Amino acid sequence: MELFGLNIHFPVTDPTWIFFLVLIIILFAPMILGRLRIPHIIGMILAGVLVGKYGFNILERDSSFELFGKVGLYYIMFLAGLEMDMDDFKKNKTKGLVFGLFTFLIPMALGIWSSMSLLDYGLVTSILLASMYASHTLIAYPIISRYGLSRQRTVSITIGGTAVTVVLALMVLAVIGGMYKGEDVGGLFWAILLGKVLALFGLIIFLMPRISRWFFRTYEDAVMQFVFVLAMVFLGGGLMELVGMEGILGAFLAGLVLNRFVPHVSPLMNRLEFVGNALFIPYFLIGVGMIIDVRCLFTQGEALKVAVVMTVVATFSKWLAAWITQKIYGMQKVERSLIFGLSNAQAAATLAAVLIGHEIIMENGERLLNDDVLNGTVVMILFTCIISSVATERAARRMVTQENLTGNDDKNNKEQERILIPVANPDTIEGLVGMALMMRHPKQKEPLVALSVINDNNASETKELIGKRNLERTAMVAAAADASVKTVLRYDLNIAQGIIHTLKEYAVTDVVIGLHRKTNLMDSFFGTMTENLLKGTHRQIMIAKLLMPVNTLRRIVVAVPEKAEYEVGFMKWVVQLCRMGKLLGCRVHFFATEDTLRHLRAVVEKQEANTFTEFSVLEEWDDLLLLTGQVNFDHLFVVVSARKGSISYQTSFERLPSQVSKYFADASLLIIYPDQLGDPQEIVSFSDPRGQSETRMYDNVGKWFYKWFKKGDERN
Repeated sequence: MELFGLNIHFPVTDPTWIFFLVLIIILFAPMILGRLRIPHIIGMILAGVLVGKYGFNILERDSSFELFGKVGLYYIMFLAGLEMDMDDFKKNKTKGLVFGLFTFLIPMALGIWSSMSLLDYGLVTSILLASMYASHTLIAYPIISRYGLSRQRTVSITIGGTAVTVVLALMVLAVIGGMYKGEDVGGLFWAILLGKVLALFGLIIFLMPRISRWFFRTYEDAVMQFVFVLAMVFLGGGLMELVGMEGILGAFLAGLVLNRFVPHVSPLMNRLEFVGNALFIPYFLIGVGMIIDVRCLFTQGEALKVAVVMTVVATFSKWLAAWITQKIYGMQKVERSLIFGLSNAQAAATLAAVLIGHEIIMENGERLLNDDVLNGTVVMILFTCIISSVATERAARRMVTQENLTGNDDKNNKEQERILIPVANPDTIEGLVGMALMMRHPKQKEPLVALSVINDNNASETKELIGKRNLERTAMVAAAADASVKTVLRYDLNIAQGIIHTLKEYAVTDVVIGLHRKTNLMDSFFGTMTENLLKGTHRQIMIAKLLMPVNTLRRIVVAVPEKAEYEVGFMKWVVQLCRMGKLLGCRVHFFATEDTLRHLRAVVEKQEANTFTEFSVLEEWDDLLLLTGQVNFDHLFVVVSARKGSISYQTSFERLPSQVSKYFADASLLIIYPDQLGDPQEIVSFSDPRGQSETRMYDNVGKWFYKWFKKGDERN
């Protein structure tokens, strides 16, 4: 069509414009769908449906989707192997094998029966369909990583079972594919196939670690290391395809082999995750959506029936396998839910099987897997990804909650406090040092760490001199309180990176920084440095604005959000504020919900029983205006916040800067971001099905149905 004199034709076939439009989808889809509480994975697939030939026919599914999509598949399996706790995996290998057999045999049995009795398919077609149910993809694994549960035995068991069932399912696919290629699938075929697979396993496990060790010792260049790792991933995938298996299995093995060479918290790991999350995985998800023909589900009754049967059988069989594993090993219900959530998603091997089966033409001229199965498979992938992401999200939240409520005491007792104070403004040094000394344990012998960071791009002798003076001033202030300080002057790419690197090098547990001063109207409340720091570390960050000396404060008023007690750093900041209150001789007044207040009282009574405390109910956290009458100019107003993705995070936190600057401009302020489980997330992760809080929509729907049925029971 003609638009402003330009020739624009749909679908777009020019590679430049295809790539541009895909990037636009990747950029804006999470912004739009995040407001609707739709998981990122599902959002990318739905976007693919809309722009594909069965939607508005905007994009042509060219070879780029095949290339980048395959890389995205490899990334998912590779990262799953890369982030595993190998020691725990070895301990639970037997359980993983048992679960793998259950999650393969049960879907196979139910799949063959349902395909033959409900869908009237032949034996070979039914076996291939059943193998598609048996395989699964760890597409919800980034949820586990973000919650810091990757080292749980449940996760290790599920990953081990995934390897087993994927191998067996792909062997079924190889056998059926060989039958229609004219190969003899007798005993010799099985022996050769098994021999090739075992030989390749041995080759990857024996040679790849030795090659990797030599390379990482010889070359330290970041780009070369990144390219080397990618080369190993595709080498494993390519070799696996050579022996008749799917490359995703080779990518998973490469991840296991490179596990010890790529630390989870390292620049190399960040680069690997960044490239996958920014480009390859979204490309794969959009490509999956582009092959979905939603219209056929409503125009052809058989297609809808096939989709329903496939989704129900696949989901129920995976749940049954998780339930049996739970009963055999005496696991908790939350562990069963986690196993089910991780193992329910169908994507990689399922897509491979249906596409290969769709291309096979039988002797009667029909396809082994017809169009109904193709469309039903993609619908099954869509729904199983939704169920998987929601189930994994809920199970991970419950598991973290249980661990935090039972394990916070031990963690806080064992951990040695080490507080870092970045110094830049000489006027705030005394207040920050005083606050740090009041919060730390009185018997703590570890010195404070004072840091001055000089940006490499703006380095000068003047800045170095100013940094040294600030450090000397900090040491003098601490010495006056009979405290020791370790002074650190370093050059780095930027201030935030310098703080993060120092935090890791000195095993810092807490960071106390001054509140950023806005320099112009476009500047944010916290400033870019503080925002980058919050994204770059999961350690506790305390941001202070002191309008008067700490020792002149009369009261500490603490606003605590709902579910703050479930954060791993809950006990730490409660105890630290109580220490400050005792040293200052002032009252600590907590405002929170009833449930949170109950946990606050328990911590105070157990840890700091002789602190002057008050507890008041704060039902409406969304508007801190309710506390303006409680905070005076000589009070310290403490706001307990949370990072995005944490359990206690609320969307109302986004209004926190404007509320604080408007209502509490004349009060001393302390904003606390508690310790958080998992690893810092610096990017929007499209391999993270959670988004931020998408499951709240499903929770609300569930609560509505529960109330509705409950009212019906009362009427009866």
